Amino acid sequence: MTGRDDEFREYVSARLEPLRRTAYLLCRDWHTADDLVSITVSKLYRNWRRARAADNLDAYVRGMLTNAWLDERRRPWRRERSTDDVPDRADLTAGEPAVGEREALLDLLGQLAPRRRAVVVLRFYCDLSVEETAQVLGVSSGTVKSQAARALATLRLLASQDSALESGRQR
Repeated sequence: MTGRDDEFREYVSARLEPLRRTAYLLCRDWHTADDLVSITVSKLYRNWRRARAADNLDAYVRGMLTNAWLDERRRPWRRERSTDDVPDRADLTAGEPAVGEREALLDLLGQLAPRRRAVVVLRFYCDLSVEETAQVLGVSSGTVKSQAARALATLRLLASQDSALESGRQR
């Protein structure tokens, strides 16, 4: 039993930060990302014997993480949105801070449907192939390709709308 636990601990400690970053890209909230990683790690521990027999353990775990996120999105309490802005603040004249490219990209990513966001994160952040992404999500390769194409088209459209709005504000 201790050999199994040591192997599990070694695997998780080596992959914890990449899992956390991937979870953040999916949900865009560090607290929720930590929860998702915790859920994934506990499920992984329960299924460690089967998981370590997988052809690609990292892909298997990313699939568990993605499914945990999709499950969380379906929960009723996740439909509520928190905000950083307090409605009754004293200084309403303060200008908005400049949004960096990274934050703008995260905002655009947040506007995608959950499945499309998962495809974009797995394909372009985790650098998975079409086939690996399809395996993680349990869909066909054609579905991954079409979802990726639609997601990228949506991101381009949203980015062009944002830049048009931004140039309109500067005039």
